[in-house]
Amino acid sequence: MQNQTDENGFDVIVIGSGMGGMTTAAALSRLNHKVLLLEQAQTIGGLTHTFSREGFTWDVGLHYCGLFGHDQFAGRILDWLSGRSIEFRSVGTVYDMLHFPDGLDISVGRPADAYKMELKEQFPDQTQKIDAYFDALLAAEETMRLVSSERAIPEPFRSAHNWWNRKKIQRWCGRTTHQVIEDIVSDPRLAAVLTAQWGTYGGKPTEASFGVHALVMGHYLQGAAYPVGGASAIAAGLVPVIEAAGGSARAGTPVSMIVIEDGKAVGVRTSSGEDFRAPVVVSAVGAGGTIRNLLPKDIRQQEWAQEIGTFKPSMCHFEIFLGFEGDIERHGATRANHWFYESWNTNDAIWSPAANEPIPWMFISFPSLKDPMHDPGPSNRHTGEAFVWADWSDVAEFAAGGAETRADEWRSLKQKVERRLMEFFAAKFPALEPLIVHCELGTPLATASFTGHEKGGFYGIETTPRRLLSDALTARTPVPGLFLSGQDVATPGIAGALLGGMLGAAAIDPRVFKKFK
Repeated sequence: MQNQTDENGFDVIVIGSGMGGMTTAAALSRLNHKVLLLEQAQTIGGLTHTFSREGFTWDVGLHYCGLFGHDQFAGRILDWLSGRSIEFRSVGTVYDMLHFPDGLDISVGRPADAYKMELKEQFPDQTQKIDAYFDALLAAEETMRLVSSERAIPEPFRSAHNWWNRKKIQRWCGRTTHQVIEDIVSDPRLAAVLTAQWGTYGGKPTEASFGVHALVMGHYLQGAAYPVGGASAIAAGLVPVIEAAGGSARAGTPVSMIVIEDGKAVGVRTSSGEDFRAPVVVSAVGAGGTIRNLLPKDIRQQEWAQEIGTFKPSMCHFEIFLGFEGDIERHGATRANHWFYESWNTNDAIWSPAANEPIPWMFISFPSLKDPMHDPGPSNRHTGEAFVWADWSDVAEFAAGGAETRADEWRSLKQKVERRLMEFFAAKFPALEPLIVHCELGTPLATASFTGHEKGGFYGIETTPRRLLSDALTARTPVPGLFLSGQDVATPGIAGALLGGMLGAAAIDPRVFKKFK
């Protein structure tokens, strides 16, 4: 017999404390719902959590965000959720540096007109086409907002809304980034530049919907920002809101199943056998993981669930977390992120250590320079992060206990990967290498273990047109009482998960829609 715990009378149970889960829980708490937020890991925050080693602290999934100013859409939402206790500060006029072969460097910054001018100076014969690209970006971004709103509204209104906007949706969301840009831009080098930042949403230009590209790129056009105090400041600002409404946020509490009775979601069961009851259950651990791991067989066989089960996971990655002692700015580090492409083919950016090929791409960031609260101390301690996209096949044999049973092989692979990543980093920032006093490797296995994402997918599920046009990925599932939240409901990334979290909350309590204005 299970140990049932419902005496606290929770109105809503949210599974998963990433940006989406925390947002849903905090939004409903703001409207006086009593919410239980459950997290399998020992730290609340999902990919907004931080970890520390030897006095250094790193973010694991937040490198920068856009549109988080107090007068901007996401910033206004976060202010409402947190009571303005969470603050984002600009990382500077330039927030991304794109580095290409032949010595071409592109500064991506604010305002958008400055970025346009930079592009037009580099590609003077493409000025009209650059303007056409930005027009397409804005049109697709507007269309994506229509698509996103449909995720939370019930039938038959959702279908009617989709029918009315079907031409725009098909034009901008039903085609890939490559297809749309190919229609606009004739210079392949300019096309490579315009698609280079696809790592912010994890979808190759030849595979990802242009709608996703437009929404994510568009939310950076007014600049990029970083949370004061680091990514963990988000959980620090949202958890008290949940608790103030009588709710609770509990880490180290893995959920093993969603309890279904008479076809309705009525609660959850934890891995320790404890039952929690509530009339509303929200899963913010990813749509695919919800179907595969938390629902009974008869629900998994329903059409909507089977469709979700066909979506592939997003890409996984290897990452090195670096600790420095010294003046890293004087030796080349910047608040802006760096994207290094070794080829003009930005679509070919997946590295396989098994193939012994050169690393085709790397993202490098220095988070301690972005945080105005960072105190380097007397030894001038700073942090850096560098990651590359990978393929799960390179680590698959070490999953499901393989890393323990084949410890020597796993250790050898990790050493090889760390060495190769360090060699690439040192080649790009040679003056910084002598300042490194700590290096730690993050692997796809670690991501899979911490997030529960299939095959270590950093951004949840695929970002294809099929995903955007799917009727299955809505906040309100066909199972009464069961809702979805987070980036799979909206778009990848921190801002996408925030939007998905709000959509999940709005599907439960329509009063949340008032905060979208």
